[in-house]
Amino acid sequence: MSNSSSITKFLLLAFADTRELQLLHFWLFLGIYLAALLGNGLIITTVACDHHLHTPMYFFLLNLSVLDLGSISTTVPKAMANSLWDTRAISYQGCVAQVFFFFFFISAEYFLLTVMAYDRYIAICKPLHYETLVGSRACVHMAAAAWGSGFLYAVLHTANTFSLPLCKGNAVEQFFCEVPQILKLSCSDTYLREAGLLVASFCFAFGCFVFIVVSYAQILRAVLKIPSEQGRHKAFSTCLPHLAIVSLFISTGMVAYLKPPSISSPSLDLVVSVLYSVVPAAVNPVIYSMRNKELKDALWKLTQWTLLRYQCCVRNKSKAHHPVGCYEEH
Repeated sequence: MSNSSSITKFLLLAFADTRELQLLHFWLFLGIYLAALLGNGLIITTVACDHHLHTPMYFFLLNLSVLDLGSISTTVPKAMANSLWDTRAISYQGCVAQVFFFFFFISAEYFLLTVMAYDRYIAICKPLHYETLVGSRACVHMAAAAWGSGFLYAVLHTANTFSLPLCKGNAVEQFFCEVPQILKLSCSDTYLREAGLLVASFCFAFGCFVFIVVSYAQILRAVLKIPSEQGRHKAFSTCLPHLAIVSLFISTGMVAYLKPPSISSPSLDLVVSVLYSVVPAAVNPVIYSMRNKELKDALWKLTQWTLLRYQCCVRNKSKAHHPVGCYEEH
């Protein structure tokens, strides 16, 4: 028997037993991770560099991309390293850090999606009050509230989880340190304390979910009252990406945490965990840029500017050789 004070490392769930499949998982995760870095990095750079996108909607989108990068960087690099080096180990401190940062980024992202639903509701249902209700200061406060709430939840869950005595070994049946899997290692009735916190978190999450649903119900009513088809299409086009991201985020999370225990298995749990912890961060940039003409135009301008600057530097051999004249030629 062991307890949490004597545990120096945890053993994560391996993706495969054979070396070939381990390398396959490494390259697959590497591709997904690079896609997430590229997609979210482009959105962050484009929104930050283009002053036309300095609006509340794109400010929240920038925050969402930062959170996506944080959440996928918490779990995937360690999983890739384990597959590459054929190991399952993660240090006790590393496991604590994974639990904290994963809860932090995921919780903050959910709160931010709720704030973005409020932003769309005000923009469509109360456009005349938009500048007053969703000004720059209000945006900063709402984003800070989302980040702060995520931080608070992360601290509470991490402190509660690792204060429990762990006496059922150190094998975590997941590819990262997931709270429900760590709770299975506890042999004390005090796990009810963490279970109670999880129930309270679920109730709060459900409240956010109801708020999002009600907001979009009001948005739908307002959009259907718009007389012109072009106006309805424009209103829908600003809401569909956010609605798609919310649906993906909530559906994968519900499958992961609310599936019946009777159908639970290590392989199924592994697939579901990848769906809710890895896929959204890589897919969100695609969803948001697919129907967003402003974002695509700004990204195209940024790409053209970068290419012109590169050609200028190549032609002049150095940035110091007539940098202004080079740009004026174009």
